[in-house]
Amino acid sequence: MINVGDTAPEFTAPMATGEVESFALSDHLDEAPLVLAFFPAAFTTTCMTELSTFQERLGAFEASGASIYGISIDTPFTLNELREQHGIEYPLISDTNRELVDLYDISMDFEASGVYELAKRSVFVVDGDGTVTYAWVSDDPAVEPDYDAVEDAVVAAAE
Repeated sequence: MINVGDTAPEFTAPMATGEVESFALSDHLDEAPLVLAFFPAAFTTTCMTELSTFQERLGAFEASGASIYGISIDTPFTLNELREQHGIEYPLISDTNRELVDLYDISMDFEASGVYELAKRSVFVVDGDGTVTYAWVSDDPAVEPDYDAVEDAVVAAAE
């Protein structure tokens, strides 16, 4: 698993912004701190609560100079629909091939529903040098991150 002090793994993946674009981590370090918020699946209850909470706090994150990116194994088309239906203004990254789940070592199986290699609910804050300054990973998909702790980590990374 990726820990505080590690270099964030480089990746390129499709990004849903209303369109489908390509996102390369190294191309966005100038927007740091970056909040990479992994969630198991679009349109599920806890995931929607998390995405909506980050949306509600978007102004505070942006005031600290941070950029938020939600990441799941859903397709870019699904993520664009989610953004449209729920008013999510920040980009969502599609990891359908599970490359990011593997790079960040946060894979989990949800055997009860027959879905495998989902992202564990996780949040990583990455500074402008590409260093992880905050890492939180839950083995329980029903547990939300401590949003205040993420916001504090963003403030600290921005200094």
